[in-house]
Amino acid sequence: MRMHVLEFLRDRFLLITLHLICMGILSAFLRLTGYGAANLMIVLIFWSILLCVWLSVTYIKRNKYFEEAGRILNKVDRRYLLGELLPESSRLEDRFYRDMIRRSNKSVIERIKQIETSEKEYREYIENWVHEVKAPITGISLLCENGRKLDHTSAFDMRELLRNISLENQRIENYVNMALYYARSENVYKDFIIRKTNLQEIAEDVLEKNRLLLIQNGVRAEVDCPDPAYTDGKWIAFVMDQMILNSVKYCNAQPVFLIRTRRKQDGVCLTVEDNGVGIRSEELSRIFEKGFTGSNGRTHERATGMGLYLCRKLCDKLGVRLQAESEYGRGTRMTLLFPVSNYIERESKKD
Repeated sequence: MRMHVLEFLRDRFLLITLHLICMGILSAFLRLTGYGAANLMIVLIFWSILLCVWLSVTYIKRNKYFEEAGRILNKVDRRYLLGELLPESSRLEDRFYRDMIRRSNKSVIERIKQIETSEKEYREYIENWVHEVKAPITGISLLCENGRKLDHTSAFDMRELLRNISLENQRIENYVNMALYYARSENVYKDFIIRKTNLQEIAEDVLEKNRLLLIQNGVRAEVDCPDPAYTDGKWIAFVMDQMILNSVKYCNAQPVFLIRTRRKQDGVCLTVEDNGVGIRSEELSRIFEKGFTGSNGRTHERATGMGLYLCRKLCDKLGVRLQAESEYGRGTRMTLLFPVSNYIERESKKD
């Protein structure tokens, strides 16, 4: 990286012009005061020599500095570390630029680290997801194989076979949905529409979707959600679906699910409550962490620790507060708080 003389002089154009103006003013002043022309010429020549020497020394130093910086830049593999490797300089502006480059590079390095971490986490999740989804696929294959081996299949056996295949297919669909929403979770804002949402319909649709799974586990579900909320129904349906699947996964005998809403001063509160095994108090604060399965998850072969993590991540993106309360051995209550802005309240009153 070499600095050309003309570029250097062009950069110092204002300074050189100022010197020429000062030389002209000094010449006029000295002539008016009777200073001799020969003496005046000596002063101007001496001034010009000093200016040229100063410009030459400055050019040599700056050119040497930038050549050294260029050599360093060409040698290093990670050029974003240039701020740390720049040669020392006595000039204040060089120190300022070096400090700004360091800060900028630090920000870039942190961003690169975030992207690398995100890609690594996504790759690990996909690898785990592939292993998880293989289980229901294998289950469907075995069910189909057993069905072909039956010579005389009764209508009851056929219905049972189809029901089991539907259950395994539903598990595959749940895993696919989780992968899809995980992939979209970083850019939720591009795919959600906030509108008045009927939570009663959302809850009923989620229960209907998991009807076979609920029947298989003998779940009795009650829904009482008369209060609407301003949110995106599709994303909230996924969150509610993950909560119900989690409750089914850790349910006790005679499980009961209660899905209710109540209006509060600052919004609408939706709760999904079950009477399952519950969560230990020392683990409650960690259930939304990525990959955390807890003591309950260690006893369940399909626990991934991703469901509640995704729920919290999506709720944060949507501006919905997600909380959990639990008593070990008694059950768990998940709460979604949908805030209502002053603007929405005014518009609702107008309607």
